[in-house]
Amino acid sequence: MEKFAATAITLVSSQCSVAQQMQFACSQAKHDLDLARAAAARGMPTATFGKKNDIRIVGIHEYKEAALSLAEAFEVDELSRYFIDVPDREHATEQEKWELHLSIFEYIVYAHCLKGLVTTTGPGYAAVALWLPPGDHIDDWATMLRSGMWRLRYKLSAEARKRFFDEFLPLLHDTKVGVLGALDESSWYLVYVGTRPSGRGKGYAKKLIEQISSLCDEEGRAIYLESSNAINPAIYRKMGFEDRKRVYMQRILDRNVELDIMVRMPKAADEKVIIREKLPAASVKIHRLQV
Repeated sequence: MEKFAATAITLVSSQCSVAQQMQFACSQAKHDLDLARAAAARGMPTATFGKKNDIRIVGIHEYKEAALSLAEAFEVDELSRYFIDVPDREHATEQEKWELHLSIFEYIVYAHCLKGLVTTTGPGYAAVALWLPPGDHIDDWATMLRSGMWRLRYKLSAEARKRFFDEFLPLLHDTKVGVLGALDESSWYLVYVGTRPSGRGKGYAKKLIEQISSLCDEEGRAIYLESSNAINPAIYRKMGFEDRKRVYMQRILDRNVELDIMVRMPKAADEKVIIREKLPAASVKIHRLQV
């Protein structure tokens, strides 16, 4: 953050405290983000922000490129396969499954371009993050229609529809509300973040997360996410996220698909202390969805 705000901070009196300087830097970051979002909404391909202008807002005109990156990142993800490896389409080819998988991400990315925030960094959309800022949702009818998500009602098989619409979406909604409580509408939601295989190991995803984390520290907001990869929670913990709960998708007979629910509370600018008192207590219990 210091490098990003170096020019701005030189304008601040040397008598300013470290906390005041960090607050100034975060305010500037939020201003840059607002400008970048406005530029992306107008279809400008150079809507950038971040420490070195290396984080870019994905405009709606480039949703397919961002979706392809995420589809590659989550190609073998258990949760993603949960909707395409279904018994009533056991004869589908891998190409047919891939096309469905890609379509799902195209609809989701388009919806977030409409109502949320899509960011990318690295060459060729190396890493992409889908965010819902406080108070934003993509489940309204207008967004469902414009994004094409309604098409999943007939593109998915009967079993996949049950998994997606009757199990997955209600579970995500109910869990988020239950974990965040009164903070639900004031928190940022990291819906997806992924790095395509060719861009892994370079810190791209971390960069996307930390940019919004700095804004949340300034505004005193929490960040909520679900992780479907057992390796990732340890990485998220290093970025300030805490385990809150674990939930399961349960329509496969021999195993469950688990999601780790994590929350990052804002850090005080001067003390770097996690603010815990605002989050309702939530024991880490297994939530069994009755279907």
